[in-house]
Amino acid sequence: MTNTPASLTAPAKINLHLRILGIRKDGYHELRTLFFAVDVLSDLLEIEPGHDEHFYMRCPANPDLECASNLIYKAWKLFGQATGFQPGIFVTLTKRIPMGGGLGGGSSDCATLLRWLNDNAGNKALSHDDLISLAAILGADVPFFLMNGPAWAEGIGEILTPANIDLTGMTLVLACPDVHVDTLWAYKQWDRNNGSASMQESLTTPSSDTKKPSPVSALTVVNDFEAIVFAKYPILRKTKEKLIKNGAVAAAMSGSGASLFGLFRDNRSGMSAAKSLEKDGIMVFVQTM
Repeated sequence: MTNTPASLTAPAKINLHLRILGIRKDGYHELRTLFFAVDVLSDLLEIEPGHDEHFYMRCPANPDLECASNLIYKAWKLFGQATGFQPGIFVTLTKRIPMGGGLGGGSSDCATLLRWLNDNAGNKALSHDDLISLAAILGADVPFFLMNGPAWAEGIGEILTPANIDLTGMTLVLACPDVHVDTLWAYKQWDRNNGSASMQESLTTPSSDTKKPSPVSALTVVNDFEAIVFAKYPILRKTKEKLIKNGAVAAAMSGSGASLFGLFRDNRSGMSAAKSLEKDGIMVFVQTM
């Protein structure tokens, strides 16, 4: 165990592809999704040595997160139960990833602490596969954040396969409207509406006449939650429409929302789209791949 304080970043993620395949016997939803980490937006975890195998946490901007239900605390507790390594630590969490945005902030925070614990556990450290299995207990999105690149996820998100997705040269515009979408609500609505004609409707990027190849040309950028969520929050549909009208070669909502992203072939188009959205009062982040 190191006594040196650590400052760690926990990146957001987007879902370049998200299909809900059905409901399993255990009540969970079978998914096929493509996770992609987004470095331009991340939370910050500052870890300092504590005392007597106790966990302390503060989150100045979101004190409601300072509770036993927080995934960071659950990660510390479960890792200790699984390995016998449970150091006293003091964690300061600076939240930058919007909650309820479909960007996996809580899962990323959780995975970041798990990785730090494992790196400092010495001979009690878990193998990569065992760490992934432990992460899956904490949440379906958590294992992805222990990977070092894009990954296809199946099952409830715990079956991961590295994905050969190269977005080099693209510009990502990440739009975060001031809307909070409850994931449980979104799944319940999908259950109610699954198979209806309205569920088949999807706002997609129109085909382009350009012959310039796109890194995402072979990838279907789609999200099965969109029809449900757009019906309740029209501003999200308008945001996606604006991304497409401003030249995005692909655009979609991430997770169960409310954040959306657009992929642009050149930085100029992406910056233009970002400025347009900012004029609407929407928080925007831009990353050149």
